[in-house]
Amino acid sequence: MLSKTRSLISIIRLAGLAVAALAMWGFATLAHEVWEKETYAFDKSILLYLRSLHTPLRDRVMLAFTFFGEPNLLLALSVSLGIILWVRKHRSEATTIAVTGAGALGLNILLKQLFARARPQLWERTVDVKFYSFPSGHAMISMVIYGLLGYFLGSRFPKLRWWIYSLTVVLIAAIGLSRLYLGVHWPTDVIAGYTAGLVWLIACILSLEVWKQFRSVSAPSEEEFLSPEPSQEITHD
Repeated sequence: MLSKTRSLISIIRLAGLAVAALAMWGFATLAHEVWEKETYAFDKSILLYLRSLHTPLRDRVMLAFTFFGEPNLLLALSVSLGIILWVRKHRSEATTIAVTGAGALGLNILLKQLFARARPQLWERTVDVKFYSFPSGHAMISMVIYGLLGYFLGSRFPKLRWWIYSLTVVLIAAIGLSRLYLGVHWPTDVIAGYTAGLVWLIACILSLEVWKQFRSVSAPSEEEFLSPEPSQEITHD
Protein backbone atom coordinates (compact mmCIF):
# COMPACT_ATOMS: atom_id res chain seq x y z
CA MET A 1 0.00 0.00 0.00
CA LEU A 2 2.83 2.37 0.91
CA SER A 3 4.66 1.62 -2.33
CA LYS A 4 1.50 2.33 -4.34
CA THR A 5 1.06 5.66 -2.55
CA ARG A 6 4.65 6.63 -3.27
CA SER A 7 4.24 5.66 -6.92
CA LEU A 8 1.10 7.77 -7.19
CA ILE A 9 2.89 10.74 -5.61
CA SER A 10 5.75 10.34 -8.07
CA ILE A 11 3.33 10.28 -11.00
CA ILE A 12 1.59 13.42 -9.71
CA ARG A 13 4.93 15.20 -9.39
CA LEU A 14 5.95 14.21 -12.90
CA ALA A 15 2.58 15.44 -14.18
CA GLY A 16 3.16 18.73 -12.35
CA LEU A 17 6.54 19.12 -14.00
CA ALA A 18 4.99 18.39 -17.40
CA VAL A 19 2.29 21.02 -16.84
CA ALA A 20 4.91 23.54 -15.71
CA ALA A 21 7.01 22.85 -18.81
CA LEU A 22 3.96 23.24 -21.06
CA ALA A 23 3.01 26.51 -19.35
CA MET A 24 6.57 27.80 -19.73
CA TRP A 25 6.52 26.97 -23.43
CA GLY A 26 3.15 28.71 -23.76
CA PHE A 27 4.45 31.83 -22.06
CA ALA A 28 7.55 31.94 -24.25
CA THR A 29 5.46 31.54 -27.41
CA LEU A 30 2.99 34.20 -26.36
CA ALA A 31 5.75 36.59 -25.27
CA HIS A 32 7.37 36.28 -28.70
CA GLU A 33 4.08 37.11 -30.43
CA VAL A 34 3.55 40.12 -28.18
CA TRP A 35 7.13 41.27 -28.74
CA GLU A 36 6.55 41.12 -32.49
CA LYS A 37 3.23 43.00 -32.06
CA GLU A 38 1.28 40.25 -33.81
CA THR A 39 -1.55 39.95 -31.29
CA TYR A 40 -3.15 43.39 -31.62
CA ALA A 41 -6.11 42.34 -33.81
CA PHE A 42 -6.91 39.39 -31.54
CA ASP A 43 -6.64 41.49 -28.38
CA LYS A 44 -8.63 44.39 -29.72
CA SER A 45 -11.53 42.29 -31.00
CA ILE A 46 -12.03 40.62 -27.61
CA LEU A 47 -11.88 43.88 -25.67
CA LEU A 48 -14.37 45.59 -27.97
CA TYR A 49 -16.75 42.66 -27.60
CA LEU A 50 -16.51 42.86 -23.82
CA ARG A 51 -17.10 46.61 -24.03
CA SER A 52 -20.45 45.91 -25.69
CA LEU A 53 -21.51 43.88 -22.65
CA HIS A 54 -21.12 46.70 -20.13
CA THR A 55 -24.00 47.40 -17.76
CA PRO A 56 -23.98 49.20 -14.38
CA LEU A 57 -24.55 45.92 -12.53
CA ARG A 58 -21.78 44.10 -14.39
CA ASP A 59 -19.48 47.04 -13.77
CA ARG A 60 -19.95 46.67 -10.01
CA VAL A 61 -19.47 42.91 -10.12
CA MET A 62 -16.25 43.20 -12.11
CA LEU A 63 -14.91 45.92 -9.83
CA ALA A 64 -15.48 43.56 -6.90
CA PHE A 65 -13.60 40.72 -8.61
CA THR A 66 -10.73 42.99 -9.59
CA PHE A 67 -10.46 44.10 -5.95
CA PHE A 68 -9.87 40.49 -4.89
CA GLY A 69 -6.93 40.40 -7.30
CA GLU A 70 -5.22 43.57 -6.06
CA PRO A 71 -1.52 42.76 -5.50
CA ASN A 72 -1.48 44.71 -2.23
CA LEU A 73 -4.43 42.68 -0.92
CA LEU A 74 -2.82 39.42 -2.00
CA LEU A 75 0.48 40.43 -0.43
CA ALA A 76 -1.30 41.21 2.86
CA LEU A 77 -3.12 37.85 2.65
CA SER A 78 0.10 35.92 2.12
CA VAL A 79 1.88 37.76 4.96
CA SER A 80 -1.01 37.15 7.36
CA LEU A 81 -1.26 33.47 6.48
CA GLY A 82 2.52 33.11 6.70
CA ILE A 83 2.54 34.59 10.21
CA ILE A 84 -0.27 32.28 11.33
CA LEU A 85 1.53 29.22 10.00
CA TRP A 86 4.84 30.31 11.54
CA VAL A 87 3.27 30.86 14.97
CA ARG A 88 1.64 27.43 14.77
CA LYS A 89 5.08 25.89 14.11
CA HIS A 90 4.42 25.04 10.46
CA ARG A 91 7.62 26.65 9.29
CA SER A 92 7.88 24.93 5.90
CA GLU A 93 4.44 26.13 4.79
CA ALA A 94 5.06 29.63 6.17
CA THR A 95 8.35 29.88 4.29
CA THR A 96 6.74 28.58 1.11
CA ILE A 97 3.96 31.16 1.08
CA ALA A 98 6.45 33.96 1.79
CA VAL A 99 8.76 32.88 -1.02
CA THR A 100 5.84 32.23 -3.37
CA GLY A 101 4.22 35.63 -2.85
CA ALA A 102 7.42 37.68 -2.89
CA GLY A 103 8.77 35.76 -5.86
CA ALA A 104 5.57 36.23 -7.89
CA LEU A 105 5.52 39.97 -7.22
CA GLY A 106 9.19 40.41 -8.05
CA LEU A 107 8.96 38.29 -11.20
CA ASN A 108 5.91 40.21 -12.41
CA ILE A 109 7.65 43.57 -11.96
CA LEU A 110 10.71 42.26 -13.79
CA LEU A 111 8.67 40.98 -16.74
CA LYS A 112 6.70 44.23 -16.98
CA GLN A 113 9.93 46.19 -17.12
CA LEU A 114 11.34 43.84 -19.75
CA PHE A 115 8.38 44.04 -22.16
CA ALA A 116 7.26 47.60 -21.31
CA ARG A 117 3.93 47.10 -23.06
CA ALA A 118 1.45 49.97 -22.97
CA ARG A 119 -2.01 49.35 -21.57
CA PRO A 120 -5.03 49.42 -23.88
CA GLN A 121 -6.78 52.77 -24.35
CA LEU A 122 -9.84 51.74 -26.35
CA TRP A 123 -12.26 53.62 -24.06
CA GLU A 124 -12.21 55.75 -20.96
CA ARG A 125 -11.33 53.55 -17.99
CA THR A 126 -13.15 53.65 -14.67
CA VAL A 127 -10.18 52.38 -12.64
CA ASP A 128 -6.80 53.97 -12.13
CA VAL A 129 -3.87 51.87 -13.37
CA LYS A 130 -0.14 52.41 -13.39
CA PHE A 131 2.95 50.68 -14.72
CA TYR A 132 3.16 48.46 -17.77
CA SER A 133 0.66 45.91 -19.02
CA PHE A 134 2.42 42.60 -19.82
CA PRO A 135 1.94 40.24 -18.05
CA SER A 136 -1.09 41.02 -15.89
CA GLY A 137 -0.12 41.29 -12.23
CA HIS A 138 -3.68 40.56 -11.09
CA ALA A 139 -3.78 37.35 -13.13
CA MET A 140 -0.28 36.20 -12.23
CA ILE A 141 -0.32 36.91 -8.50
CA SER A 142 -3.87 35.67 -7.97
CA MET A 143 -2.90 32.44 -9.72
CA VAL A 144 0.00 32.04 -7.31
CA ILE A 145 -1.56 33.13 -4.00
CA TYR A 146 -5.07 31.75 -4.43
CA GLY A 147 -3.64 28.66 -6.09
CA LEU A 148 -1.36 28.00 -3.12
CA LEU A 149 -4.17 28.72 -0.67
CA GLY A 150 -6.43 26.30 -2.55
CA TYR A 151 -3.69 23.68 -2.42
CA PHE A 152 -3.28 24.15 1.34
CA LEU A 153 -7.03 23.93 2.00
CA GLY A 154 -7.47 20.98 -0.35
CA SER A 155 -4.72 19.11 1.48
CA ARG A 156 -6.21 19.94 4.86
CA PHE A 157 -9.79 18.99 3.89
CA PRO A 158 -9.50 16.12 1.38
CA LYS A 159 -13.24 15.42 1.35
CA LEU A 160 -13.88 18.94 0.06
CA ARG A 161 -10.83 19.01 -2.18
CA TRP A 162 -12.55 19.24 -5.56
CA TRP A 163 -15.02 21.87 -4.33
CA ILE A 164 -12.10 23.93 -3.07
CA TYR A 165 -10.15 23.51 -6.31
CA SER A 166 -13.19 24.38 -8.42
CA LEU A 167 -13.96 27.56 -6.46
CA THR A 168 -10.30 28.54 -6.65
CA VAL A 169 -10.30 28.20 -10.44
CA VAL A 170 -13.52 30.19 -10.77
CA LEU A 171 -12.17 33.02 -8.59
CA ILE A 172 -8.87 33.23 -10.49
CA ALA A 173 -10.66 33.18 -13.85
CA ALA A 174 -13.11 35.88 -12.73
CA ILE A 175 -10.25 38.13 -11.65
CA GLY A 176 -8.61 37.84 -15.06
CA LEU A 177 -11.91 38.44 -16.85
CA SER A 178 -12.52 41.55 -14.76
CA ARG A 179 -9.26 43.08 -15.99
CA LEU A 180 -10.38 42.61 -19.58
CA TYR A 181 -13.91 43.84 -18.93
CA LEU A 182 -12.55 47.01 -17.34
CA GLY A 183 -10.24 47.56 -20.30
CA VAL A 184 -7.01 47.75 -18.32
CA HIS A 185 -5.30 44.72 -19.88
CA TRP A 186 -5.02 43.02 -23.24
CA PRO A 187 -6.23 39.40 -23.30
CA THR A 188 -2.68 38.21 -23.99
CA ASP A 189 -1.56 40.04 -20.81
CA VAL A 190 -3.95 37.94 -18.75
CA ILE A 191 -3.08 34.66 -20.49
CA ALA A 192 0.61 35.35 -19.98
CA GLY A 193 -0.01 36.18 -16.33
CA TYR A 194 -1.75 32.87 -15.82
CA THR A 195 0.96 30.82 -17.52
CA ALA A 196 3.83 32.54 -15.73
CA GLY A 197 2.01 32.26 -12.42
CA LEU A 198 1.28 28.58 -12.98
CA VAL A 199 4.96 27.82 -13.59
CA TRP A 200 5.98 29.58 -10.38
CA LEU A 201 3.13 28.01 -8.38
CA ILE A 202 4.00 24.47 -9.44
CA ALA A 203 7.68 25.06 -8.74
CA CYS A 204 6.93 26.25 -5.21
CA ILE A 205 4.49 23.42 -4.43
CA LEU A 206 6.90 20.76 -5.70
CA SER A 207 9.72 22.35 -3.69
CA LEU A 208 7.57 22.18 -0.55
CA GLU A 209 6.67 18.54 -1.15
CA VAL A 210 10.28 17.54 -1.80
CA TRP A 211 11.38 19.32 1.39
CA LYS A 212 8.64 17.66 3.46
CA GLN A 213 9.60 14.24 2.13
CA PHE A 214 13.28 14.88 2.85
CA ARG A 215 12.44 16.03 6.38
CA SER A 216 10.25 12.99 7.03
CA VAL A 217 13.14 10.71 6.09
CA SER A 218 15.90 12.59 7.92
CA ALA A 219 13.96 13.53 11.08
CA PRO A 220 11.26 12.03 13.34
CA SER A 221 7.77 12.49 11.93
CA GLU A 222 5.53 15.19 13.38
CA GLU A 223 1.90 16.11 12.90
CA GLU A 224 1.40 18.30 9.86
CA PHE A 225 -1.08 21.17 9.63
CA LEU A 226 -1.98 20.20 6.09
CA SER A 227 -2.56 16.51 6.80
CA PRO A 228 -6.12 15.31 7.34
CA GLU A 229 -6.93 14.50 10.92
CA PRO A 230 -6.30 10.81 11.61
CA SER A 231 -9.28 8.69 12.44
CA GLN A 232 -9.42 7.58 16.06
CA GLU A 233 -9.91 3.90 16.77
CA ILE A 234 -12.40 2.99 19.48
CA THR A 235 -10.98 0.55 21.96
CA HIS A 236 -12.91 -1.45 24.50
CA ASP A 237 -11.62 -2.29 27.95
